[in-house]
Amino acid sequence: MYGLGGFFFDPTYFLVIIGLVISMAASAYVNSTFRKYDQVKSKKQVTGTQAAQYILHNQGINNVGVQQVSGDLTDNYNSGNKLLSLSQATAQSTSVAAIGVAAHECGHAVQDHTGYSPLKLRAAIVPVANIGSMASFPLILLGLFLGQNQVLINLGIFAFSLALLFQLITLPVEFNASRRALQILGEGGLLTEDEVPMARHVLFAAALTYVAAATATFLQLLRLILLFGGNRRD
Repeated sequence: MYGLGGFFFDPTYFLVIIGLVISMAASAYVNSTFRKYDQVKSKKQVTGTQAAQYILHNQGINNVGVQQVSGDLTDNYNSGNKLLSLSQATAQSTSVAAIGVAAHECGHAVQDHTGYSPLKLRAAIVPVANIGSMASFPLILLGLFLGQNQVLINLGIFAFSLALLFQLITLPVEFNASRRALQILGEGGLLTEDEVPMARHVLFAAALTYVAAATATFLQLLRLILLFGGNRRD
């Protein structure tokens, strides 16, 4: 850090800014892509809810419920209670985008049904990653308060790295769910041949948000290592 008229300039903060810009760009891209293809109504006129129910039945999954939830793009699948939740924009819409998103969440249900290992690993690491994410900065601050206690600081950095590990494990889970969704949609029954590429654009844009999140977390971890990873004093 550099002193400048009583103020300190931290050059590593640019890493946070870069991560923020990447995340904002990915979020803007997925929103614009979803809105674009949400205007394209599917020729078979099925809603996101109907698409999800069709896919689950088609895949022989009879123990998963489908519900509508509030929010925008809050769609998710919970392997703990076997519940697939679709946002209102997805559940009631007959657009290509809505069917693509519903199919993606069904992809997670199929992963769960078939015992997909990365999904199991992600579910197992969630509690550890959450604890690590919450404890990381208190540990680092405590280490600094106790006279640059490097053991506590390094423990805090390690705890934060668990959040990155979770996001890295999330990447193959999300890409695989999209691949399964597109394969199911490509078999016909829900989207026509010319509509499947549109759904692919939506799912690709959504996948970029996970890549952006992992990149931003990596940059934040890198910043912590640069700032506190060695016994440096300013």
